[in-house]
Amino acid sequence: MTPEELAGVREDLEAFAAELFEGFFRADQRRWGQAYVRGLLLDGRRKSVEPMAARLGEDGNRQALAHFITSSPWDPAHVRARLAWRMCEAIGPEALIIDDTGFLKDGDASACVSRQYTGTAGKVTNCQVGVSVHLATDRASAAIDWRLFVPASWDPASAEADAIKVARRTRCGIPGRVGHVEKWQLALDMIDETLSWGIDIPLVVADAGYGDAAAFRHGLEERGLPYVVGISGRHTAHPADAHPVQPVYAGTGRPPKMQYPEPAQTVKDLVIAAGRAAARPVSWREGSRPGKGRSGVRSMYSRFVALRIRPAGRGVRRAVDDPELPERWLLAEWPATEPEPVQFWLSNLPSGMPLATLVRLAKLRWRIEHDYREMKQALGLAHFEGRTWAGWHHHVTLVSAAHAFCTLQRLARHPKDPAQV
Repeated sequence: MTPEELAGVREDLEAFAAELFEGFFRADQRRWGQAYVRGLLLDGRRKSVEPMAARLGEDGNRQALAHFITSSPWDPAHVRARLAWRMCEAIGPEALIIDDTGFLKDGDASACVSRQYTGTAGKVTNCQVGVSVHLATDRASAAIDWRLFVPASWDPASAEADAIKVARRTRCGIPGRVGHVEKWQLALDMIDETLSWGIDIPLVVADAGYGDAAAFRHGLEERGLPYVVGISGRHTAHPADAHPVQPVYAGTGRPPKMQYPEPAQTVKDLVIAAGRAAARPVSWREGSRPGKGRSGVRSMYSRFVALRIRPAGRGVRRAVDDPELPERWLLAEWPATEPEPVQFWLSNLPSGMPLATLVRLAKLRWRIEHDYREMKQALGLAHFEGRTWAGWHHHVTLVSAAHAFCTLQRLARHPKDPAQV
């Protein structure tokens, strides 16, 4: 925003910040919290402390801002809870979307920096990785929680521990109780935290980085949560009409357990066996490119196959007591121009779910990419130059607050036009 634009919404921002920072006991923390959010909203190439301070005028105290974001002892979870309550009310979410994003780094002094894969760069590179959860509908979305991923090299209890990185934990202020856990477990931890705030989660959406983990899907089912998650085509399953049978007992040793008479197939093979004729055209939302339709924009469109299957695999079997594996939806995208299906999802939604609804919910993950793009390009998500654990979590929390404020302003200006939100 320009200074003039920000001045025009100053009253709204002050009310929003007062709500978020109400739990701060000290007036100076409330002041610098609001100032930091204003700094993130103001136009500028860099949204690190020094350039923001230069743009903030009377609130441009670089030392005070740096102390507030890096070392002031405020708990970002309290701010996130208030942010979640506010955005849940404003958005009316259809889903909680999970993903992670990379924070590219040149040096190695920041907390949890390591050479690791990130989709941000599309390769293994030197970076931090943050996992986030977002409340979303097709119309609007908001990041409400974050975790900084701790690589095994930073965990003193790991066999892969790097002595130099472990020694750096103290300088980075990484709590002793924090170690390496998989990203899907961080996602489950944030789901539990979101539920503890009293937020209802109608559906969980995630890509194959999470859906491929049977333990993650089982964790969602243990919590009674419906989901639509991406999976890779190599996962195995039986058709829904397959049932286990009791093998003939030879009369010696333990009686054999019930088992499926045919081996499980990959989900890709199951879709190919259903055939291209099983694919149905579905349009799930309006895109951003110009089109010839009534709306003036091109609709997002492809062809999809939906099958009822029984997911198999060792991880699934360990989690199921019954010899008959539970039924689930397998959704596959098979464009008319492709010789085979290109993307797969697994869902525990009810068996009568319409294909168009399954597709729309699976594709809802585009909102998290929209959020990352806006937070990185306009609000300085990846511009934090501090090195501490607390500073990183403070910064991403306040970037989420700035992004939520922008979303609330757009909702107020364009209540019936999702393309503007």
